Amino acid sequence: MKSSERKITLNDVADYSGVSYQTVSRVINNHPSVAEDTRERVLEAIRKLNYRPNRAARSLVTSRSDTIAIISFGTTFYGPGQMVSNITQHAKNSGYRVSLSTVQQLAHKDVKAAIDDLHEHLIDGIIMIAPIISDFMHEIRELIGDIPFIQIDTKPQPGVASVVIEQAHGSRVAVEHLIELGHRNIAEISGPLNWYDALMRHQSWVDTMKQHDLSPHMTAEGNWSAQSGYDALHSLVKAGAAFTGLVVANDQMALGAIAALNELGLSIPDDVSVVGFDDMPESGYFLPALTTIHQDFAALGEQCVEYLVSLINNPDTPVHQRVLYPELVVRNSTAPLMKE
Repeated sequence: MKSSERKITLNDVADYSGVSYQTVSRVINNHPSVAEDTRERVLEAIRKLNYRPNRAARSLVTSRSDTIAIISFGTTFYGPGQMVSNITQHAKNSGYRVSLSTVQQLAHKDVKAAIDDLHEHLIDGIIMIAPIISDFMHEIRELIGDIPFIQIDTKPQPGVASVVIEQAHGSRVAVEHLIELGHRNIAEISGPLNWYDALMRHQSWVDTMKQHDLSPHMTAEGNWSAQSGYDALHSLVKAGAAFTGLVVANDQMALGAIAALNELGLSIPDDVSVVGFDDMPESGYFLPALTTIHQDFAALGEQCVEYLVSLINNPDTPVHQRVLYPELVVRNSTAPLMKE
């Protein structure tokens, strides 16, 4: 083919052979669910159009590429970034290459475009990191077709394999830690509530407060950044919130909140005890060192890869949700309520 000629795509093969692009992908992946006459028609179209996806020659023989794809949104944020990093490392340890597709907006057209692009290549399995709450996630399984697939950091979907860290548990542990220290007036700085994890942490804060007959009325919403934690703390104080305990939905926002508390002349933990979420490496070096909820992203990456490899090697592997539980790490930013 001359460089000036248009590259033949998987959709061209699908149109030529009169089937869907998912069916072409199944043929390329040597999936057993394709009828033999359909398989022959697609292979004939591949030959006539001279269609050659990456590693196609090898794929038609082995049906494997030893490549896992990650589709991710929000990799500039700590949580999704750690997920990608640890999945990539464990995939390499398991002998797989990683193809990363980052979508700038978790919109239907962007996710579909990323999935369509993967259908142009031989991919053994897909992991999707989609933290934003979206109304089209139920369509993902159909778009991906028969490629083994796991989703993380999003609301579980029936019939879709997933691995999650139990966010509600982590938030409940954070609130109950403050309650055990004698705090009753506990405020919250949430993450952006269009993120599934942020919503789960926020709802758990509300539920846990109510379970202990405490009022969950002191809350402000941030955007995961330290600046937003700083601004949220000031907005709480400006609104007249009087609290001795503060639960913050991530460590970066906690850093900003601590700076604001210091600016207001409040001592941590003597005046306000602060609990973060994530246990990022720097949290132990905050002033004071931050009590926080540890999310084991290394274990999450290992579980995702191990589960996906099982689905790749054995299509009959049961589809279920694997759940990891975060743990409280107590440092110097929390202390028993001082009696007046």
